[in-house]
Formats: sequence, structure tokens, C-alpha cells
Amino acid sequence: MKPVKIVFATANRNKVIEIAGKLGDGYHIVTPAELGWEEDIPETHETIPENAVEKAQFIWDKFHKSCFADDTGLEVDYLHGAPGVYSARYAGEPKNPAQNVVKLLKELEGVPFEQRTARFRCVIALIEDGRLHTFEGICEGHISLEPMGQLGFGYDPVFIPEGKDVTMAMMSLEDKNAISHRGRAVEKLIAYLNK
Repeated sequence: MKPVKIVFATANRNKVIEIAGKLGDGYHIVTPAELGWEEDIPETHETIPENAVEKAQFIWDKFHKSCFADDTGLEVDYLHGAPGVYSARYAGEPKNPAQNVVKLLKELEGVPFEQRTARFRCVIALIEDGRLHTFEGICEGHISLEPMGQLGFGYDPVFIPEGKDVTMAMMSLEDKNAISHRGRAVEKLIAYLNK
């Protein structure tokens, strides 16, 4: 059987690799760039779920192909949920993951480890035949005192998942996927697609 083509509304190759690994051989992920769309996909809302829906809707309206989009944010309790929806651009434009981490650690300077509780939240919006479905995954944890590890991307070097003593950037992709916010949301997406 030929794999089902599904558009993933992202330009982030790391996310494509992460999700393609979980979707398996039954699906072939197509990016907007492969369809000729090279520009940013709009994200104009104040919440993670609204941004996920907006991105999927944008691709559906443009190409009328089954598609999904995710929006992910890091929510730090001490910072009242920041960076949240602004996680990718926390240190300003253009997006700079390393500077985002620097800014986050600066904001938490002097805050003891036990007060550095945080969570990654991921919402995936799927549009299939014009119908919208959403799936959410959450990974609770703490922000480390300094960056550790070379793997992963984004805030992975400073995020220690609950029950672990290493950051996400110190975990193999397989181990990370088993517990990550995106992994959990993707599992719900896959369960729905395989119904």
C-alpha cells in the first residue's frame, strides 16, 4: 500500500524528523515548502491551541489537502506561564533558540530548583476533509540551573522532565519521544488516524 500523504504545516526539519519517526511507513509527510510555500505560516493568536488551528486552517485553505500543524510552548510557573505562546521568539526577532535559553535562565537567576517548575504543552490541529480535530500533549518538569546536553533543540538543554535527572537534550530521540509533549500529542493523532 502506498503511504498516505499528509501536509505538516512547519518549516522545522527537526519536528518533521521527530514526527515522521512516530507516524511510521503508513504516512508520508509533505512540507509546505515541497508544495511551493516558502514563507512563514501565520501565528497571530495569544494561545497555543488557537495558533495550531490557525496554521492548519491556513494550509487547508491554500492547498485543500489533509494537513496538521502543531504549536508548542514552554510554560514556566515562576514566570506566570511565560514564555508560552512566545516561546520561539522569546528573545525577539529573528528566532534564536540559543538566545531564548539565555533569556530564560537570566529571568530565573537566583530562583531555587524546586520553584522552577514548568511544562511543555503541544497542541496538534488536524484538518481532514475540512473537519478539524485537536490533540494535546503535556510534559511536566523543571528548568535546570544551566544548559546540559547536545541533542534535541529549542529549550531541550534546560528542561528536565518529571522523574528524570537529565535534560531532554541528554536523551535519545526514542527516549524523548516516549515522554515528550509532542510525542504524547502525536500518539493521540496516530490513534485517531489509524481508527
